[in-house]
Amino acid sequence: ILSFSSYCLLCVSLCLSLSLSLSPVSLSILPPSPGQLDEANPSYSKPQPHWFHTLQVRRLTVQRGRSNSDPMGGNSFDQEFQWKTGLQFGTANSYLNLEKIGEGTYATVYKGISRINRHLVALKVIRMKTEEGVPFTAIREASLLKGLKHANIVLLHDIIHTKEALTFVFEYLQTDLAEYMKQHPGGLHSYNVRIFMFQLLRGLSYIHGRRILHRDLKPQNLLISYLGELKLADFGLARSKSIPCQTYSSEVVTLWYRPPDVLLGSTDYSTALDIWGAGCIFIEMLQGTPAFPGEADVFEQLQKIWAVVGVPTEETWPGVNELPVCFPLRLSQLPYKTEDLAQQILITLPRDRISAQDALQHPYFNTLPPPIMQLRDIFKVPGVRLETEVKDIFSPSLRIRPSQLVPLAKCW
Repeated sequence: ILSFSSYCLLCVSLCLSLSLSLSPVSLSILPPSPGQLDEANPSYSKPQPHWFHTLQVRRLTVQRGRSNSDPMGGNSFDQEFQWKTGLQFGTANSYLNLEKIGEGTYATVYKGISRINRHLVALKVIRMKTEEGVPFTAIREASLLKGLKHANIVLLHDIIHTKEALTFVFEYLQTDLAEYMKQHPGGLHSYNVRIFMFQLLRGLSYIHGRRILHRDLKPQNLLISYLGELKLADFGLARSKSIPCQTYSSEVVTLWYRPPDVLLGSTDYSTALDIWGAGCIFIEMLQGTPAFPGEADVFEQLQKIWAVVGVPTEETWPGVNELPVCFPLRLSQLPYKTEDLAQQILITLPRDRISAQDALQHPYFNTLPPPIMQLRDIFKVPGVRLETEVKDIFSPSLRIRPSQLVPLAKCW
């Protein structure tokens, strides 16, 4: 007799397997061959330093593919692995673990490769507990992600359910925003911040339009490809807000990215919850440090927020009483349009906070090429690429020489 959670997971797995078998996803990137790396090649442009010094590549004049799942075009593993035909989605022997890239309380993430189509994948292995069965957060994440198809949402390829573990097979991306900022301290290039923020808001606009709240926005949950694509990931705490008046738990979102209304115990929140988190990430990318890094408790976190945006009053936020008193400060040393967008996002009263869709129309993004608003893949727009970060400019010794490009690519 199946438990309720196992029954739900079985249904989700069957639906996903059916959808994948009917319309399999095929993603590919065609990497440069050794011949293309010759500087004498007329089709090759001048080498330009890349944003991530461990993944630097030289830009070709030919059009690049969008996907990151198969950066070597399936040519670099032929010698190491034996490929098999007839393998199907949903089976454990269809994927090979290459290395562990992360570990959390409930799951371990591995870099892997698909034996079906030779694409690199990320394998999120969730350990099964005999007493509790399948974690409900895993069922929720699978049920939501199988219906989300967007350039700025991580793609769920497959689900594998065994007695020992539940494995989610995602597209593989090289890093996350937290690691990217760690590699480039002191604040990111202003143009790169604009590119990342545009993609973050576009992803939020997509899920909010489908009445889904992410509820756990933080740099660690924003994956980044070597091209600069940003994708929302980790939907374990996400919820579908199907009923407008529905209330939720206030124990959501990492403390630094939690809005003041939720810090005060509110459970009647909506999309403004995610917008506040996006605003905190916006400031963190600009200045290189978290916007509100509370260390002790909720009270200290609120004090840090009031110090920047000002203490709310009965006039600005009806119903607020006896809050910590601090001298309000202004978001200074930011260009006008940047500061204006940050202020519209970081509004204490949730109903007055700007939406993701309206934020995309803010003048802050006017310097981006107009076609970026219509195209699914923004990196196909001429002129849209990540600029070299300051650390890469002043640390030339960290850059990869052209002779190192081919061997390094095999280690992705």
